[in-house]
Amino acid sequence: MRISFGTSGWRGILGEDFTFENVKLVTQAIADHVAATGEKGGGIIVGYDTRFMGERFAKEAARVLTGAGLKTFLCNRDTPTPVIAFEILRRKAAGAINFTASHNPPEYNGIKFSPSWGGPALPETTHDIERRANDMAGSVCYKERHLDDALREGLLTEIDPQEPYLKDLEAKVDFAAIARLGTVAVNALYGTGRGYLEEPLQKHHVRVKSVNARRDPYFGGFPPEPAEKYIQDFIGTVKGDPAIKLGLATDGDADRFGIVDEDGTFIEPNYIIALLLDYLVRVRGMKGGVARSVATSHLVDAVANKHGIQVYETPVGFKYIGELISQDKIVIGGEESAGLSIRGHVPEKDGILACFLVAEMVAHEGLSVKKLLDRLYSQVGRLVTRRENITLTPELERAFAGKLSAGPAELAGVKVRETVTLDGTKFILADGSWLLFRKSGTEPVVRLYGEAATAERLAAVMAAGHDLIMK
Repeated sequence: MRISFGTSGWRGILGEDFTFENVKLVTQAIADHVAATGEKGGGIIVGYDTRFMGERFAKEAARVLTGAGLKTFLCNRDTPTPVIAFEILRRKAAGAINFTASHNPPEYNGIKFSPSWGGPALPETTHDIERRANDMAGSVCYKERHLDDALREGLLTEIDPQEPYLKDLEAKVDFAAIARLGTVAVNALYGTGRGYLEEPLQKHHVRVKSVNARRDPYFGGFPPEPAEKYIQDFIGTVKGDPAIKLGLATDGDADRFGIVDEDGTFIEPNYIIALLLDYLVRVRGMKGGVARSVATSHLVDAVANKHGIQVYETPVGFKYIGELISQDKIVIGGEESAGLSIRGHVPEKDGILACFLVAEMVAHEGLSVKKLLDRLYSQVGRLVTRRENITLTPELERAFAGKLSAGPAELAGVKVRETVTLDGTKFILADGSWLLFRKSGTEPVVRLYGEAATAERLAAVMAAGHDLIMK
């Protein structure tokens, strides 16, 4: 098989393509890449999430890295992705290898490489690692050092980066305000967020009701994604307890967030990004632009227009937003898939920070998330978003590209005002509604994103998108 990195690293099914042999191959390719950059003196951090064999894969990677003469910092427990990013910057490391498949189902695992700037690797980096791995495939191209020897020789150090990361959050979150909320529910989805939400809240005398706070490689039988359909137990917990003012959830590696309002309403991530942008600029007085992926709600644009700030539209993949954060150009950057970070923080998705910022916003404003959203709508206008996956037959798949390249003059009875091909094909209509078509690179599926001012108009726009694909 060929090693191929997607938007968030190389992922595969355990025991099929994600094997110890392939893990060692990719690790050696990363070691060679780091050596070629001349940054290897800073060492490599190795972490993992709560999936099957995470510790074993991490130790195998450490054996290969130390065998290549690279100083290695091995996390001593499952660790959130944003915490690993923070530790790269804190230690001035050459990068990190993180064994995670994020929100994917439990049969998957993955390797995510983050270079020295702390964000997800950009395409030029992953392409080099891919090339090196595939060129070495089938040959024994690495030597492994016994971990006891590596420890004795000073090449291996076991670390727990939790305390430095949480200490840093103290300066970025108003926990004193959050304490006024009363009771907050948290849900780590059996993943790496365990303790990272509870401990800071409890330290600041916030009453916490925690669910799914133990490690479970099966993630309770669902993908570890804090989406509405997978956290019904948590929604029921929030809805059933009148003392709970907010529900905060993170995914398997804690780089994504899920927000449940006090009445049990799940709040779409698109709306959270827009609300936080408004809060950070209006209340905190933060300066700079905002970044969103091409698939993310234009409610962000409406808020940016309200405050007179620049919008950066990026391809899907947080690495592009992370680069803007690293360049100190934006107040906040986010994706509809529930990833965000802010100025002065790590250039990586951080579900932990996102949860705390929402809690701070709700506490400071004294309003529920729904009421905050209604207030924002009254100022900038309402937008409704949706995403669907459409499976293609072989015939439809062959015809798909041609249908988009022809470019319809109108959709759902309204003229197409603009076509954006930054990532997929996005048709912006004269009434401000839009459709985005993104073809999966691994399966015969089209991801269809849409947005409009009302649910009725969105239904018509999405139906037009279906028709364009299916006819």
